[in-house]
Parts: sequence; structure tokens; C-alpha cells
Amino acid sequence: MDSFEKRLNEAADRVTVALDALLPRAEGPESQLNSAMRYAALGPGKRLRPFLAIECGRLVNADERGLLRVASALECIHAYSLIHDDLPCMDDDDLRRGRPTVHRAYDEATAVLAGDALQAVAFEILAHPDTHNRGSVRARLVERLSRACGPYGMVGGQMIDILGERQELDISIVTRMHRMKTGALISYAAETACILRDVEPQIRRALEGFAHDLGLAYQITDDLLDATGNAADTGKAVGKDAGQGKATFVTILGVEGAQDRSQHLAAQAKDHLEPFGARADTLKEAVDYVINRRS
Repeated sequence: MDSFEKRLNEAADRVTVALDALLPRAEGPESQLNSAMRYAALGPGKRLRPFLAIECGRLVNADERGLLRVASALECIHAYSLIHDDLPCMDDDDLRRGRPTVHRAYDEATAVLAGDALQAVAFEILAHPDTHNRGSVRARLVERLSRACGPYGMVGGQMIDILGERQELDISIVTRMHRMKTGALISYAAETACILRDVEPQIRRALEGFAHDLGLAYQITDDLLDATGNAADTGKAVGKDAGQGKATFVTILGVEGAQDRSQHLAAQAKDHLEPFGARADTLKEAVDYVINRRS
């Protein structure tokens, strides 16, 4: 295993251990809900967003305990979004990360409630004094996550995605959709470093630019995997975008055009990290990992 994957896996393990302690146990009359939450959040996954939060935080010497809690909150939001994204009223998927989706492993009502509960737990984690000793910092973390996952971010992007099944979207709207649906949480992962540790404006701009370009490159890779990948590698159904008539970077630009756009964004993302020198090498490797992944 190369050094980057080792570091990615180590961060994933740390977040999994933290979440195991933070999430409610599957006990009491509500045990099915808690079991579904743990199934979604503790199951297999790359934990890329938490990894980015941790690595960006280390670049600016943010407190490790705060970083781990922010990373755990991010994974709760991501897990909630996948639960709801897989529901029959959304993408209607039966497979996620090589396992039955939550509504298949449990039932639809439990899946909805598990997603709702994971979202609530994320904000509970951020608001706790263990995340930071200053209430103003915790409030900022909560405010910015609310923005990233609400109507101006992930949920708003999902709404555009649904509308795209019924109407034609041009490249500008598809770009906006993905910056909201996928890019907003990735941008938040980098932004948390600047909130936990007050930094100079140029450092903030560098990390924001990096995350902005990486988030869009990530989604273009997702579009490419749906168009050219296979379920054995991705751990989920493929070919669904074309089957549902969705506009994606692949349907608009073609496979080669989408690949070129992804490569261009990857180069830009790395350029934003130049002020950090060799200390940002791991994040540069993360860019290559994102655009070359197979799942």
C-alpha cells in the first residue's frame, strides 16, 4: 500500500472509532433507528471528506481533537445524504458501497429517520464544547455547515438534479448543480481548517480555491464512473444517469471532454496549494486519487 492510501485509511479508521463512540448504541425501543444510523455511518467507505478536513487542518496547525470532531460531523452529513439519495423517491438504488442500501437493509421509514437523525447528530457534535473552547467558533462551524448542506448547497443541488430528469439542463446549470450538491461539502471540509484556526486571507483563499476545483473534479469523475464503470468496482449501480435522461458532464461534453475538464480542474486544484510547498503533497496526491478512482 502506498503512503497516500495508508494515510487515507488511517484517517478513515480514526473517524470510524470516533463515530462509534459518538453515535447512540442500538439499545432501547428506538434501537432499530440507532442500528440503521450505525449501519450507514460506520460501514465501509473512503471517508474522503473527513480526510480532507483533517489534512487541511494540519496544514494550518489546527487542534487535532477539534479536527476529528469536525471530520466526524462531516461523515454524519455525508452518510445522511447517501441514505436519502438512495431512497425510491430519489435515485431508487438498492446497492451502496457493495451492501444493500439502508431502505433495503431496514425499511423506507427507518431510512428516512436514520438520515434525519444523522443530520441532527452532526450539529450536536459541532456545537459541543469539545469541538472548540470558543462558542463563536462553534457557531461559525454550525452556520457554515448549515449553508453547505441546505438550500444553497447539497439539498439545493439535489433539487436541481431531480428537475433535470424532466427538463433539459445546459452546462452552466449542471456545473451549478454539482458545485452545490457535491462541491459544497468538500469546500466545507477545507473551510473548517480556517474556522478552527484563524488564518491569513491568502491562506483561506488558497484552500477555498483548492476545494472549489476538487469538488467539481470529484463530481465529473462520478459522472464518468456512472457512464463507463461497473458495479463490481463502484459498489453501486451504474448507467442510471443515462437511463433516467439526466444531464451530466458526460452527456453534454462526451467522455473525452469530461475527462479533459476533470484533468484541467485537477491541475488548478494543485496550483492553489503551491503556497504550502511540500507540506501540501498529501493533498496533491488526494487530487490524483479523486480523478483516478474507480469507486
